[in-house]
Amino acid sequence: MKPTIFIYLLCIGAALSSCSKSFLDEDPLSIYTPDNSLQTSTQFQQATNNLYNGVRNIYMGNINLDTYFGLYYATDFAYNGTDYDPAAKLNAYKATMLPTYFIPGNMWTAFYKIITNANLVISQVSKSTKLSDADKNSFLGQALFFRAYSYNVLANLYGGVPIELNELSGPRYDYVRASRDAVYQQCKKDLQQAIGILSDINQVPDGTVNKQIAKHVLTEVLISLKDYDGAIASASDVINFSGVSLMNSRFGRRANLPGDVYRDLFEYNNQNYSTGNHEGLLVIQSTLNNSASVGDQTAWAVVPSLTGIRITEATTKTKMAILFNAKFVDSVSSNGVGWIRPTSHFFYEIWTPGDMRNSSYNIVRDIRISGVPANSPDYGKWYVKDGYKAKVAPADFRDTIRNFYPVIRKASPSAGDFVSAAGPAILTNVTNPFGGFLLNGASRLFMQKYMARVAETYLLRAEAYLAKGDAQKATDDVNVLRNRAGATPATTAEMNIDYILDERLRELYMEEFRAVTLTRLGKLYDRDKKYNPKSGLTIEPYHNLWPIPSTEITQNTGAVLEQNQGY
Repeated sequence: MKPTIFIYLLCIGAALSSCSKSFLDEDPLSIYTPDNSLQTSTQFQQATNNLYNGVRNIYMGNINLDTYFGLYYATDFAYNGTDYDPAAKLNAYKATMLPTYFIPGNMWTAFYKIITNANLVISQVSKSTKLSDADKNSFLGQALFFRAYSYNVLANLYGGVPIELNELSGPRYDYVRASRDAVYQQCKKDLQQAIGILSDINQVPDGTVNKQIAKHVLTEVLISLKDYDGAIASASDVINFSGVSLMNSRFGRRANLPGDVYRDLFEYNNQNYSTGNHEGLLVIQSTLNNSASVGDQTAWAVVPSLTGIRITEATTKTKMAILFNAKFVDSVSSNGVGWIRPTSHFFYEIWTPGDMRNSSYNIVRDIRISGVPANSPDYGKWYVKDGYKAKVAPADFRDTIRNFYPVIRKASPSAGDFVSAAGPAILTNVTNPFGGFLLNGASRLFMQKYMARVAETYLLRAEAYLAKGDAQKATDDVNVLRNRAGATPATTAEMNIDYILDERLRELYMEEFRAVTLTRLGKLYDRDKKYNPKSGLTIEPYHNLWPIPSTEITQNTGAVLEQNQGY
């Protein structure tokens, strides 16, 4: 009885008429909790920065290299170039895309971390007494956007997933999957609320979530919900907003040098709104030597391993190996490892003559030999045109997959602007032959990167028009991009979802997460089977959705978390 009497006496001493639970609650003074660490604008800004960092880590490959690359290969765009032996790897996709596979597991975790952190901000904003109304709207709008964006990607990849909207104070083990439509409906609700309180793109700092990027993502969500009129209206709001536009004229740091406007979009330091680029709707920020930034590993992975090319005495009269040195690399891009190997469908089947996006400023299809003495008969010859590529008899399958294929220039800046954390595959000498910034390790490119451009908004609106049955307006939207590119205009007769998917390849290669686009549309199986020489061998229709990670199912002991069919 003594403890009861003691507590009772304390209560009497504190307040004669009440002994409230709040009086007995712990008040942590020496540790940080959400309630005491999220109060001021600075503290909320730090929490919001963490949301941006979570997305940046995904876009730059900082979650796990192979996980990130899985968003590009095993699609109609690219395959895993490290699968050297086609016989040994014949069943690779079917055998590895399992609930225990680390790629779907890591991707699931990465997006749910963003959702968890967004829920924290959303919950705490409503409790704050130190924020102005403007700050509350700003932080709430950004957090709602990131929650919706993350749930949209999860629904596109996995179908229906558990929905958690609350700040968690402890683990839960009783999740069930919501339907895919229910997840999209939640995304719609969050995005519509965010749009009502976010500022326009021309009123926020570079790289900040704004109304236009929220309306862009809402367009995709509404297409998934089959609300095509709503999607068209949302996309039109973006396209018609006076603060955004396609870049149709040369611009930026190298506008006075040979090139084209499509190349200008991907020149170093040309991406941000403040530099005059009004096409990017949200630009993910990355800066060299900034402790919060992470470099992009995509460029390193998609560029072929050019220094691995050798022409021996069996194929040349010089009786010496030809090694393409830094002078050659400087003229094209960084040298890579060739892990993300684009398909022949992308490189050779989708292009029509004159398309700027396939110009030599954007995709380099032949290179000059420069790694031999100047008096060599091979010096200055073209590797493809002059027959050297055809002469090489590779010792193993790897040589043809990884060492030479066309170089995608949008994945790297021009010579003199190369900003990378360098790796062993690029140089043995890091004395700055590029005129830019190299650090030991050669795998990361510190450069701004688009989450979305208004060019994609046109393609989403075209998709909505097509689904509604208006092929003419879909064709008109596609031709806005084809006209800028100087490509042959599309015709209404050829307009279908596969044409739009090919146009997305032409316009958005190395920008969109291709696996997410194809699973959203239920086209991963069809396109992979038809165009991918690796995963297409064994992919099955059930692969149109990724598997729910097995660890999520086994740890969810309080309820049944159902697996996707086929796994």
